[in-house]
Amino acid sequence: MANKVKLRLGEILVQQGLITKEQLNKALDEKKPGQKLGDKLIESGDLTEMQLMEVLQQQLGIPHVRLHNYNLDSSILSLVSKDYARENLVLPLRKENNKLVVAVADPLDYFVFNDLRLSTGFVIDPVMATKDEIRQNILRHYEQEDFSEQFDSPSTTETTEELTIEEESSPVVKLLNQMIQQAVVEKASDIHLDPQEHQLLIRLRIDGALRTEHTLSRNIQSSIITRIKIMASLNITEQKIPQDGRIKRKVEGRDIDMRVSTLPTIFGEKVVIRVLDIDSVSNELSELGFEKEHLNNFINMIEKPHGIVLLTGPTGSGKTSTMYGALTRLNQEESNILTIEDPVEYQLNGINQIQVNPKVDLTFATGLRSMLRQDPDIIMVGEIRDEDTANMAVRASITGHLVLSTLHTNDSVGSIDRLINIGVERFLVGTSLNGVVAQRLVRTICRDCVTEDSLTEREKEIFNKYSISIERIKRGKGCPTCNGTGYKGRTAIHEVLAIDDDIRSAILNNQTSVDIEKIARAKGFTYLFEDGLRKVEKGLTTTEEVLRVAAE
Repeated sequence: MANKVKLRLGEILVQQGLITKEQLNKALDEKKPGQKLGDKLIESGDLTEMQLMEVLQQQLGIPHVRLHNYNLDSSILSLVSKDYARENLVLPLRKENNKLVVAVADPLDYFVFNDLRLSTGFVIDPVMATKDEIRQNILRHYEQEDFSEQFDSPSTTETTEELTIEEESSPVVKLLNQMIQQAVVEKASDIHLDPQEHQLLIRLRIDGALRTEHTLSRNIQSSIITRIKIMASLNITEQKIPQDGRIKRKVEGRDIDMRVSTLPTIFGEKVVIRVLDIDSVSNELSELGFEKEHLNNFINMIEKPHGIVLLTGPTGSGKTSTMYGALTRLNQEESNILTIEDPVEYQLNGINQIQVNPKVDLTFATGLRSMLRQDPDIIMVGEIRDEDTANMAVRASITGHLVLSTLHTNDSVGSIDRLINIGVERFLVGTSLNGVVAQRLVRTICRDCVTEDSLTEREKEIFNKYSISIERIKRGKGCPTCNGTGYKGRTAIHEVLAIDDDIRSAILNNQTSVDIEKIARAKGFTYLFEDGLRKVEKGLTTTEEVLRVAAE
């Protein structure tokens, strides 16, 4: 019976044009045993949870609600325990005579309805809501308390012994656990604790933009920072120098790795926690936003037996993800892959990863020197920062190794000059370089509130300049799914410069970067900005986003 429902759902989705027949067949083939078709389509990005809800509403006759700013009757929360609500993704909303209206993520889970009917004594009236909205509301209504009030008097700060205890009875421990949980539920990449003169701000970075979540009293500051330091095994007595640490824990049933960095400011220590959700990381190159032609060029570069491949872009442009995607593709039993990173962000199976440690003189250059004695096939250097590392990397690539690394330049062609300026001989750059990829991250339009709009005069001008004919443009008007921003998630835009014989001889013959660019353009090279405009044409992002990260 279950399969019949799933098949019907798939057919409805195809009929309504939400997915193609190919996407349906692929999802049916690839889904894990017991996984629902809808969940698989959402996971692969073919469908949004909201689109699935609307189809299920038609198919099952169960209405769906948006829980954003929903006026929930808090007196009925006690009818369903917090643990049960979290485990089964259900949330009681209101009582109507002998009925209990409950928001559910899975409208076909009749066992849950039965459990609720028996435990509450009410007739269960289900309404559908998205998993993320239910999680956020469980967090908000069951767990959030107004912590600022608890810390208004200085006497409430806790002792180190109390903060070392893992129990949730301590308000600070409880607050911090909730803060981490909220960051994971909202898919934040970083948690910022910013000390101000009279308060402590807690901000989350979601899709690259910071958002203030809580404003806490100054009295809690030292307790919360001490608790973070204990969790990250840092020195709690040292407050005048920056420190770095790591926290590993399970949150919402997922393995979360957190990198902690402290920095002394005039109002106390600022703490930034980088949240690395190991389970949600994709190391598939095909899922990183490459256009087909760019992806083929990049794969050709990294599958050469030797040479150096560079990734360029500012901090937070997704270079590490692309690098790990390349390593995952190259990770074969017959290859010895070594990496030296600062810091090691994700642990990759079957790859030997080394962490830079300047205290014991383990820098990129010294680590690279030792790695060459370890019979490597492929070497990944986290970043080329100085002449020593640059020369070691280039020489390693000439002596039969494939070297992957990153460099901070604005575009791909500029990397050639940068290497020469750092101190690498021009003939070495010309003979060793396989290619350069420049990358930026842009926010993608929220698919639940996407609308079509006419082009502005400035946009018409830009698209005409790059010979792209486009009638209408897509934008997000803002909804609860994207928190009113109009954007949900991110994708990458790329500029891929493959070094062929013509470009190689141009480098060796001392030609300028302008000349090299002309040669590349004649062979179909596209700028970063142009790739961004192609993503706008496809309705993935907006012109404003492309202009924000890339120059014309």
